[in-house]
Amino acid sequence: MIEIDEIEKLIGQPESLTLEYKAVLPPSRRLGLLLSAFANAEGGYIILGIVETNGSIEVKGLSEDFHANSITSKAIQLLTPSPKVDHQYIEYQGKKLYVIKVEKSSTPIVIGDKVFERHGDQTTVKKPEQKPFHETSYLRIKDFFERLELKASVSSGALTRYIEHFQSILNIVDDLKRILYPINPTTPTTNQEGKILTRILFSSCADNFETYLSDLLYEIYLAKPETLRSEEQVSVKEILSCNDIDEFISFWAKKKISKLQRGSVKGFIADNKQISSLNVIEETEQIAIEKILQIRHLYSHKNGITDEKFLVYYPDFTINTEHQLSIDSMLEKMEYLTDVAKKIDDAAINKFRLATIN
Repeated sequence: MIEIDEIEKLIGQPESLTLEYKAVLPPSRRLGLLLSAFANAEGGYIILGIVETNGSIEVKGLSEDFHANSITSKAIQLLTPSPKVDHQYIEYQGKKLYVIKVEKSSTPIVIGDKVFERHGDQTTVKKPEQKPFHETSYLRIKDFFERLELKASVSSGALTRYIEHFQSILNIVDDLKRILYPINPTTPTTNQEGKILTRILFSSCADNFETYLSDLLYEIYLAKPETLRSEEQVSVKEILSCNDIDEFISFWAKKKISKLQRGSVKGFIADNKQISSLNVIEETEQIAIEKILQIRHLYSHKNGITDEKFLVYYPDFTINTEHQLSIDSMLEKMEYLTDVAKKIDDAAINKFRLATIN
């Protein structure tokens, strides 16, 4: 049970082990991991609609464009076992706030395969012991893995998942050195199994970049509901195929990625003001990303055999020849996409006040 008098006494106090403010409603998964962290510590309150900046607390109110109750319920459903959680809207100083009260759990609360913890006013994931890299590991793999850890230190939920995916790819590359780079990392493998796996891994990396942008749009829509407004028509069938507003927002974010999936980076940016308004992707970067996506297209749809479209982007190649990518070149492109994603993420967090986990 949430006591209004108790909440009014809490508002204005600094964030702590048992108190966190959020300016906006986080996505259900991000909210779920916050619930997990509080339940795994001492319990406490998450108050939505309040901004804390450098110790200064401002009551902004929470938009009612989206239903906090349904997203909170979905977040609770993601947890195993379910902690005791109360949640409701309250009015404070003439503005709507949304308060979530989490009880301390006697057993670890898990979301997915992760346990989150609360340390002071920070929420962190309890990480399993990292599998050590092999003594003969390519140093660039280890260095990239560590830099990914740093980039995840303050990030949106979208970038956190993006980084976790890339780290899993690095572990696979490290484990399968004998077929992916049997000679050295700068020489493409001649092993047929290695060639196929390289194409699969690289395509997965390019797909992961697109997924990140789709997930980021979803988080922006939740943070700023007005950015969801569009002149594009939505069919009744599309609406009815979604169970709730949360699912519709996810559907719409994925739909927005369609131009990018066709290799049109400029078209994607032009169509999505949420991204273009950040003003962080230079034209040279757009071209570089488009070239990376063209390799993915070649691997996914042409079995790595060059065609006329590919030659538009890579004129030094010959048509109907096999394109091969060394592991070193693949890592270079992964690093490039990650740097761009991190730049977008930092700008989006600042502009749209996205929820982060430090």
